[in-house]
Amino acid sequence: MTSRYRSSKTSEGLNSLTPRRRTVVKAAAATAVLAGPLAATLPARAVDQAPAFLHGVASGDPLPDGILLWTRLTPVPEAIPGSGVGPDTEVSWVVARDKAFTTVVAKGSTTATAASDHTVKADIRGLEPGTDYWFRFSAGGTDSPAARTRTAPAHDAAVTGLRFGVVSCANWEAGWFSSYRHLAARGDLDAWLHLGDYIYEYGTGEYATRGTVVRPHAPAHEIVTLADYRIRHARYKTDPDLQALHATAPVVAIWDDHEFANDTWSGGAENHTEGAEGAWSARQAAAKQAYFEWMPVRPAIAGTTYRRLRFGKLVDLSLLDLRSFRSQQVKVGNGEVDDPDRTLTGRAQLDWLKAGLKSSDTTWRLVGNSVMISPFAIGSLSADLLKPLAKLLGLPQEGLALNTDQWDGYTDDRREILAHLRTNAIRNTVFLTGDIHMAWANDVPVDAGTYPLSPSAATEFVVTSVTSDNLDDIVKVPEGTVSAVASPVIRAANRHVHWVDTDRHGFGVLDITPERAQMDFYVVSDRTKRDATAKWSRSYRTRSGTQKVERTYDPV
Repeated sequence: MTSRYRSSKTSEGLNSLTPRRRTVVKAAAATAVLAGPLAATLPARAVDQAPAFLHGVASGDPLPDGILLWTRLTPVPEAIPGSGVGPDTEVSWVVARDKAFTTVVAKGSTTATAASDHTVKADIRGLEPGTDYWFRFSAGGTDSPAARTRTAPAHDAAVTGLRFGVVSCANWEAGWFSSYRHLAARGDLDAWLHLGDYIYEYGTGEYATRGTVVRPHAPAHEIVTLADYRIRHARYKTDPDLQALHATAPVVAIWDDHEFANDTWSGGAENHTEGAEGAWSARQAAAKQAYFEWMPVRPAIAGTTYRRLRFGKLVDLSLLDLRSFRSQQVKVGNGEVDDPDRTLTGRAQLDWLKAGLKSSDTTWRLVGNSVMISPFAIGSLSADLLKPLAKLLGLPQEGLALNTDQWDGYTDDRREILAHLRTNAIRNTVFLTGDIHMAWANDVPVDAGTYPLSPSAATEFVVTSVTSDNLDDIVKVPEGTVSAVASPVIRAANRHVHWVDTDRHGFGVLDITPERAQMDFYVVSDRTKRDATAKWSRSYRTRSGTQKVERTYDPV
């Protein structure tokens, strides 16, 4: 590494529940595979080996002088994730300038306990800005794997470039996490952003890949309790490609709905039945506790993921929590989408975002945003394409043009933030988005109805899913078939959309200089193959001061 800065729910096992649940996943439930016991969250070697670091190590939320380190210890064989058993065990950590750990710069210890599912975090300070470090944990004579991390540049540093991996929507059952492997292999990332749906809550076979489970979830049932969420996080952390990426660069993560349940809002979720699945407040609290135990995330405000990180004078990164405070989604076509009393962000978070954007003195203002902010109308799609598109987006399959789970369902919040950008002449705001299982490059117009006469207040890059079903998967046709037809129609109905790919899986690489922010979109060859290859697909950039996206014909 150089020193540059560069759905809805219809559970077959819950027949007493209301029939409204799981639309998209129902079609994917043709094959169900039973998961193993709780020990399936551990590699096979774990059964008689302890203490052990079986879920890898990770770092996150880089600061100029610090980094948050994470691991999970299995102190004794029976202390499997979610079990609630196992002794308190001292875990030491060490940070060095080199992989051989000959130049140690920090060390200390903490205690892994059953109360935190034997996960541990160490919030290291006193480090140098913009510097690569290596770290590892130890317990009972056993060392964890060594991992690389990197601090952020100094607040006043004149940074010439930054490079971030960008991912979202990784469904374990749908395939292998090859996107993580290819990002890890680059060796040039300052950090990587996970924009939500790091895990999925569904039971086995309820949300798979073209009706086939590639590898089963654990636990096999839909996760509801604290133990369930812990086991599911642990299952994901056994993936070798995910472990490799966590060991290569710090992650900056936010949650979306599937870390809880589909279409989560402040008082419930589409994929939650009050009573039959317990109280929503208990489920939400369990999901949040497990998330903060298992993720290297440093919340600025307890119980949320909205916070801000700075990377020198080049980038302010505002990270949003668009699930904890939002009003319930309304039906498409309902005038309530414009109701100023309804909110996506909550008043405090929206004020925090506006204040941060206005006061920022960096060249670029990035917003980590879990659902698409650009307005979207379907246009005139044929019936065979409209139905699966509506299903994927959570729209009525008759085809009305709105996805009320996105900012389209909370237009007053969007109007306020875009007006704030225009009124205060805030330039170079780029929304980075996941959720929709498609890749997009958008201008964000003040008034989509009159665009391009209406000015663009910001730009948006949306990354596709790592594995989760997109349009060609739902229709079960060859990759690219749907996009070839749907993309031109979508663009014709949405003149601010420069590009959309409805069919492929992959990741993004965001490269930022003072002159431009460029997103390179990569696709993987086959999510069901462990050795899937990756190739560059397209690149778009926004040049400083333009607030518009343009195509560029080479990756950085």
